[in-house]
Amino acid sequence: MTMIPKEAKIFDPNDAATGSNGAELLDSSVVKRGDQWHMFLAGQAHGFGAPRLYSATLPTGAPLSAAGWQLTRDTSGELIPLAAPSAQGTWDANGGRHCPSYVRGFDPQTNRWIERIYYAGGAEFIWGPYTIGYLEWDGTAWQPQSEPAFHATEDWEHGSVYEPNLIYHDGKWKMWYVAGSNHEKYLAHGYSESEDGRTWGAHTLFAPADMFLFDFCVRPRGDSFDAIFARVALGDSIPPETGLWHCRADAPHGDLKQWSEPVQIMTAEDRGWHTGPWKPSLVFDEQKSQRALIFFDGLYNTGAGGPFPFAFTLGCLELDLPE
Repeated sequence: MTMIPKEAKIFDPNDAATGSNGAELLDSSVVKRGDQWHMFLAGQAHGFGAPRLYSATLPTGAPLSAAGWQLTRDTSGELIPLAAPSAQGTWDANGGRHCPSYVRGFDPQTNRWIERIYYAGGAEFIWGPYTIGYLEWDGTAWQPQSEPAFHATEDWEHGSVYEPNLIYHDGKWKMWYVAGSNHEKYLAHGYSESEDGRTWGAHTLFAPADMFLFDFCVRPRGDSFDAIFARVALGDSIPPETGLWHCRADAPHGDLKQWSEPVQIMTAEDRGWHTGPWKPSLVFDEQKSQRALIFFDGLYNTGAGGPFPFAFTLGCLELDLPE
């Protein structure tokens, strides 16, 4: 029997029940490492400053769920970042680290399988422009890199690349990403491949800017691939296509036209604790292949006034996706 879709709030800086304790945490990337589910996040521990990367986990051995996530804190209760902040003047310093995407792949240079968390970094401003780099797991800690691995090279990228979503498939590191900026109201979607995740091939246009497509998250299921993506609104009005969409393909193609006709699975309807979902992270239930948990970002108006009277939240949509 197909389940009725349901939503759950996970983190909200103004809701003590979520354990956020005032921190704004979003942009999740959810993965099982060993016998434990991990969630990698971007955010601000105290609601200001350059965003950093953080983590949360479910108890070891616990099944995937929207409930039970515990943020990684030290004994004083402070959030522990995945890596120390970069030095002033570096590629991800003043603008911080945003939109993490975990991936495990093979590195031909070291001849071993490695774990990385790709993310967008801003050298000067939180709102960009951005380049894309990664943290790499050394067996003990996540190590930052001194230079980004990917930057805008094409005119259609408008000098900024961010919101990376990666998989490793068929011997290649494959990345879907946003190019442009919100303040320009220009969001094209790009695609690129790499042998090692450091040096990338051609930057090709995956979806046109007039779609306002955001965060194309791809996951394998059986012999095919599913993707969840967001379409966002950048003007004063919110068109009906704003929300989350699902599509499928026989391979992780680098052109949206090679995927199935997308079906909308969530609108931008105001739920109180969130509107206009974006940054989906798709994970399938280990016991039920049709059951999907889609972690997503949202925001709501706090009513506090000022230039930005909004709070960011993280939620989860649980539903069955057709096989």
